[in-house]
Amino acid sequence: MMLLSYANNFYGYGYGYRGLYFDPTMILALLGLILTMIASAGVNSTFAKYNRVRCMRGMTGAEAAQQVLHAAGIYDVQIRHVSGKLTDHYDPRNKTLNLSDSTFSSNSVAAVCVAAHECGHAVQDQKKYGPLVLRSTLVPLANFGSQLSWPVFVIGLIFSLQPLVMAGIILFSLAVLFQLVTLPVEFNASSRALRILEDTGMLGAQEMTGAKKVLRAAAMTYVAALASSMLQLLRLILLSRRNDRD
Repeated sequence: MMLLSYANNFYGYGYGYRGLYFDPTMILALLGLILTMIASAGVNSTFAKYNRVRCMRGMTGAEAAQQVLHAAGIYDVQIRHVSGKLTDHYDPRNKTLNLSDSTFSSNSVAAVCVAAHECGHAVQDQKKYGPLVLRSTLVPLANFGSQLSWPVFVIGLIFSLQPLVMAGIILFSLAVLFQLVTLPVEFNASSRALRILEDTGMLGAQEMTGAKKVLRAAAMTYVAALASSMLQLLRLILLSRRNDRD
């Protein structure tokens, strides 16, 4: 963690291994940060708006999740309450649907569609949806790559060891690949959720409009995260080429 922090300061604030200078590649990092901030603000704003709209049927996120799962023929997934806001997730390892404080007991349109989205992942798991299986396989590699990429890359730059520089880029690429695979997983989960909500009549026509906006805003956070990571990867490549020329 210390070396990772050092890497961020070392290149994040314009300090090169040859002194203080303006690093033009910082523009890429800044652009990625702006994209993620815009996407995050968008999902928070949209969720807050429809979190104030009560679902006409009065069901909570937990109740909606149970109905969606049963409508999909799934009865072996346990619904749990976890702390936090928008920390909702489905865990395929123990088949648990974990709903946050802002979803579990809330009867808002936002809560219902977020719960349904997580159910979409449970449906994917049941049907062995290819991208989800691939993403689960990539998890340990992506974690390994994201933790070691910057330390390895910076050590390579400091000591002019091009093989280490390339190793850092490859490790970071694993995290980018994980985020790339995540996109179809998330979009498909939302699509499945909306289909079930509409087919079962759990949400009315106007409520479905709000649900689509919430899930669309949430999807944009994944798109922004991928774009940010790709910009960061490009930055690593540019830094490695500059180091190679020097």
